[in-house]
Order: sequence, then C-alpha cells, then structure tokens
Amino acid sequence: MNGSLVPLSTVQAAARASASREKLRLAFTVNGEPRDLVVESYKTLLEVLREDLALTGTKHGCELGECGACAVLLDGELVLSCLVAAVECEGRSAITVEGLREGPSLHPLQDAFADHGAAQCGYCTPGMLLAAKSLLDHTPDPSRDEIAQALSGQICRCTGYLQIFDAVAAAAQVMRGEPAPAPQLPAVADPQMTQEAPGLRAPREAHGED
Repeated sequence: MNGSLVPLSTVQAAARASASREKLRLAFTVNGEPRDLVVESYKTLLEVLREDLALTGTKHGCELGECGACAVLLDGELVLSCLVAAVECEGRSAITVEGLREGPSLHPLQDAFADHGAAQCGYCTPGMLLAAKSLLDHTPDPSRDEIAQALSGQICRCTGYLQIFDAVAAAAQVMRGEPAPAPQLPAVADPQMTQEAPGLRAPREAHGED
C-alpha cells in the first residue's frame, strides 16, 4: 500500500454518480395528495421531499439522524427522513410541516409555537412540530416529562426548550377542547422596561417557511 486514502466524500460522490443512472417510479401520498414520480434510486425521503416535490419546510440538518430537523410522519409514525430510503415509501403516506395547516388556519401547535415564542430562528421548528404532533396523536394529555421525552431527539440551539414545552402543553389543551392558556411572559425587574409593547408572533417560522 502507498499509504494514500480516498476521501469518503469522493467515494460517496462516485456511488451517487453510478446510482444516478438508475431511476425508480415512486407512488405515495404526501400531505393527503397522491404523488407519482420518477426519482434517482439513491435518494432519501428527505431529498425527494425537498428536491423533487419542493417541500422545503423539512430541513436538511446533520444527515446522520441526530438533529431531528428532517422529522416527518410516515404512516402516522415519526421518522427521520434523512435515514429513510425513498424506495421504502412506496404506497405509504407522509405528512410534512406543510401538511399541518387545517384549511386557512394554522394547526394549534403552530399557533402555540408562535404565541409562546417557541419558534426563533425557525430551523428546528418543522421537525419539532412533527415530533409534537406525533406525541399528541398518541398522548392527548401529556405530562411535562412526556413532552420532554418526546422531543429529546430534536435539537434546538435558540430557545432553551422551555418555551417549546410550554407551547406543546398549550396546544394539547386546545386540542382537547380546553381554553388556550395565556403565554407566560418573563418577569422584568427594570421599571423602564415594563411599558407595554406590541406582541410579536412568528407565524412564518411556525409554518416552516423560514
């Protein structure tokens, strides 16, 4: 051996170049709409959603299944779309953040994320929303610990998670038909900072658009 190693990225690029010559027909349902398309055989569900269907709310993060930014629902179960081969989705049903809206209105989770300041930079928000929806679909009245456990695979570098937990709990109340709790605003010690200001919401981030 001459001691030289071929970089992994080079090997991966070569494998993709070879695989790109092979295409497959993929028929599955996305956000309630039947989709029938031809895609490269190497693609993941994440790549099909973003590149072939232009559903860019689902985010490309670590590509290792560690950050949770690419989470979607597949047949009602939370999956990391960067780890799911597109071929595995034949005949199945996927829901992305774009499919959360209920007609003209935001989903209660999206409203709660906006009201409680749970969406800041917005990059983790789509995956966080889908993980929260998966939880509430199975556990309509979760404890704080159950919320934390359900979102433990989702990385957020902005909020510190407390606002997210509050938002999920608030959405759960609304989805159970109970009144929405008022957002818990932080206490302000400086009297010069206690004057009222217009409330800020983050509907675009909560919808996965930014």
